Amino acid sequence: MISLKSPREIDTMEKSGQLLAKVHEALREFIKPGITSWEIEEFVHKFIVDHGGIAAQIGFENYEYATCCSINDEICHGFPRKKPLKDGDLIKVDMCIDLNGAMSDSCWSYVVGQSTDEIDHLMEVTKKALYLGIEQAQVGNRIGDIGHAIQTYVEGENLSVVRDFIGHGIGPTIHEAPAVPHYGEAGKGLRLKEGMVITIEPMVNTGTWKMKMDNNGWTARTQDGGLSCQYEHTIAITKEGPRILTQQEGE
Repeated sequence: MISLKSPREIDTMEKSGQLLAKVHEALREFIKPGITSWEIEEFVHKFIVDHGGIAAQIGFENYEYATCCSINDEICHGFPRKKPLKDGDLIKVDMCIDLNGAMSDSCWSYVVGQSTDEIDHLMEVTKKALYLGIEQAQVGNRIGDIGHAIQTYVEGENLSVVRDFIGHGIGPTIHEAPAVPHYGEAGKGLRLKEGMVITIEPMVNTGTWKMKMDNNGWTARTQDGGLSCQYEHTIAITKEGPRILTQQEGE
């Protein structure tokens, strides 16, 4: 069942999203060579709690951490760990925040230290794909319009879109209907209605879109060892157009 949110509910979700955005803004300076993703986990968790929020991922389907920290070929759901990050690592930091009962969800990608042309291209394409998908999140459009816009752009850049993990509805719980694939046919799928709140979160790979699972049962990585990148926003569907609830300063 899809829950439609009132303007007041969307306002409260945006307050949660603004806190989440501030975490990502703080990570821009925090992430550097030599720190560990465990330090990122501790930094994020403290930031959320200090600002009155709850790290909503902890305990969700028995997940133990405030963040997913996925590095290089890891697509998503990477566990924080104590191995130092090195120059040229590509890390995706994903988190959900519950602020006074209102949910928000956003993942952002960061390159550690010096980047490469390959990483720059992957990050640029993935971020643009996110915003191309958001442009299609209009009342009266269909879910397939979002996925089609993302897929056609990404594949035109000789990259691939992950199929196994998709966007979703959000609020009052983390994962709700509808499913929001980042591939598909224009004009197909569920029609978008005012009051829906969804995530759009394309995961883009340098090689194949196919994945394999680590033995921990959570972490997915590219089947061919290629790099993977992700950007995600929480979006409200409004009659004025898509409203980004997790918008960061300078983005």
